[in-house]
Amino acid sequence: MDAQALKDSWHLVARSGDQVPLFFYSALFLTAPETRDLFPVSMARQRDRLVGALGQIVSNVDRVEELVPFLQQLGRDHRKFAVVAEHYPAVGRALLATLEHFLAEGWTPALAQDWTQAYGLVAQVMSDAAADASATTPPWWEGEIISHEPRALGIAVIRARLNYQYPYRPGQSASISFALRPRIWRYYSFANAPREDNTIDLHVRLVDGGMLSSALVHGARHGDVLRVGAPVGDRLTLSEERPGDLLLIAGGTGLAPLKALVEQVMHEGPLRKVDLVVGARTSRELYDLEALAKMDAEHPWLTLTPVVSHDPLYRGVRSHAVDAALPAWRGQDVFVCGSEEMVQSTVARLLDAGVPPERIHFDEFTSDRGRES
Repeated sequence: MDAQALKDSWHLVARSGDQVPLFFYSALFLTAPETRDLFPVSMARQRDRLVGALGQIVSNVDRVEELVPFLQQLGRDHRKFAVVAEHYPAVGRALLATLEHFLAEGWTPALAQDWTQAYGLVAQVMSDAAADASATTPPWWEGEIISHEPRALGIAVIRARLNYQYPYRPGQSASISFALRPRIWRYYSFANAPREDNTIDLHVRLVDGGMLSSALVHGARHGDVLRVGAPVGDRLTLSEERPGDLLLIAGGTGLAPLKALVEQVMHEGPLRKVDLVVGARTSRELYDLEALAKMDAEHPWLTLTPVVSHDPLYRGVRSHAVDAALPAWRGQDVFVCGSEEMVQSTVARLLDAGVPPERIHFDEFTSDRGRES
């Protein structure tokens, strides 16, 4: 299998932009119409998510050590879409038809064999992982909403009680779905460490054009049921091998996983000192300040610094979160969470200030991890 040929051919196909997913989904739904029900009614946001991810994965199939754990997680997680082993061949045929269409004369028998072999490996890893997971865990959990609190304009804090035991680590996230927006799943981070009562907290911000976030902020009510996929991600989780102090930098609802880390330290005992810097544009967007201030008052190892960047009437610290956080850095691990723009700018400032890259922890925004919060 010629890995470079896979990469080069995908690069050529990707030049056709939006025409690629349009052709792919047309081929998929024409040859396997039963797969249409796996996707949202509106495909506008779906667009190149699946075909783009497939192309990138298959064309990098030579990176086995990196890809296998990712593909296994992807296979387990896709059970929530009701994907079964029988769907993989149909997706593969649509992918190959798409490649043949856009490569035209460049689609050689040798290249077709390489892509067929690469996709077969990907599909096998994903379907095997899904089958193994099906023996021990459900495709999703159901969580009944027991409280829905509007905290600020366009921000709500939702607490739900899950129907089965849900093992996860503070700092992880999961894809969430809601009956008002069927077949739409978006990732949200848990804002709490695991509890004995099996409840989870979600911090949801209304996103312009975000179909799920609008339903959760304005449409969700006490008693409604959420679907919650399996927990994913370890970039914002604490390692037992690094027990030192922490500097946490949150922007907006990026506070959620970092608050979960604070709760983890709280439960494990005051073995770490934690500096938590919470940034917002205006004081009204410091939506969880009351709860955070209570935690700060009760735990001497925690230092809370609320920061506002665009509110001339705010009487507290007026700055960007990273600028307020840097004076508190004394060699500890730094965790950053917020919008993509906030994370990128914060990480850049930390690196410029001399913070070693291995000390900086943040979640990456990728096509398979589309967020609305």
